[in-house]
Amino acid sequence: MSIGSTGSAIEWHPDDTVLHVGGASPYDVVVGHDLAGYLPQLAGGASQVALVIPEALEDTADSVAELFECEVTVMVVPDGEEQKSVEVAEACWEALGEAGFTRNDVVITLGGGATTDLGGYVAACWLRGVRVVHVPTTLLGMVDAAVGGKTGVNTGAGKNLVGAFHEPAGVVCDLSLLETLPRAELVAGLGEVVKCGFIADPEILRLVEETHPENLVPSSPVLRELVERAIRVKIDVVVDDLKETGGRDGHPGREALNYGHTLAHAIEKAEEYGVRHGEAVAIGCVYVAELAHRAGSLSAEDVERHRAAFRRVGLPTTYAGAPFADLLATMRVDKKSRGNQLRFVVLDEVGRPRVLAGPSEEHLREAFVAIGGRA
Repeated sequence: MSIGSTGSAIEWHPDDTVLHVGGASPYDVVVGHDLAGYLPQLAGGASQVALVIPEALEDTADSVAELFECEVTVMVVPDGEEQKSVEVAEACWEALGEAGFTRNDVVITLGGGATTDLGGYVAACWLRGVRVVHVPTTLLGMVDAAVGGKTGVNTGAGKNLVGAFHEPAGVVCDLSLLETLPRAELVAGLGEVVKCGFIADPEILRLVEETHPENLVPSSPVLRELVERAIRVKIDVVVDDLKETGGRDGHPGREALNYGHTLAHAIEKAEEYGVRHGEAVAIGCVYVAELAHRAGSLSAEDVERHRAAFRRVGLPTTYAGAPFADLLATMRVDKKSRGNQLRFVVLDEVGRPRVLAGPSEEHLREAFVAIGGRA
């Protein structure tokens, strides 16, 4: 049993794993199978529910709405990154206004990481913050976007540059929802899982290295353990550093979760978001491993371990789709940058992240060539 955001007790099933997120606005992340029954409890006390759902899942909206005894406003948004725009967010706010949505009500997101980002941002801004419950339907959403309170939309300048920190009232990671997920999407989600292994939990790497990729399926105990471990990594980091102000004892804090993301976001922009986020993260992680090696902080063996781990689960480790100059220009507006100085999360060794500030352009180019890029 735990206490929900309204102060009411929630009875969790013993077969489900409940991971508690502490801090100023505590909440629970529940992992298991067939978890839809928890949603009315997590929305307890609301007179209205707003369901944010992408077009691809629109057919499931009615069955979700039937779970609630209160009025449900369904807000269908575009699929993928197309939904993460100020225009789509504005349309959602207009719908909330027409419904008379109050601070007592709750937004529920049902979709992948893009839906979590958008729906969380809509909730963060409406009346300066209303409750939001996330139901991620992709592996990427479960281990990354749904936990930690980061929300946002994209602009012409780059990805997630407009947003807010707004912690959810709860997160429901129903592994049954992954059964219909295309294999390529499941594999892409493993990019963030493997990343967590490198920055904090080597046991994740061991599980990946010792498990045949074909056995990483939604019903497998190994995949469940990987999901739970990756979520714990994120929880441990965000509880200490919710708003990315810095960690303790030399640890980069929440910035560590951006390992590989500086180049990844630049690749996504260059490819007009036609590449999956987890695929871009895999490439970005190999890139910063090469960069750290050139800066003298990471061994050649650990660089090769990056390549091997991401390749094993079926993710790319090379990129030559855009010239270095274009990617560098995008990286300079990365959220971690300070003034004109680029900052990258790198490793001294597995499990020991730090920030590398102002690497030389020579090293940046050499690392890019090492992953197959055009300097």
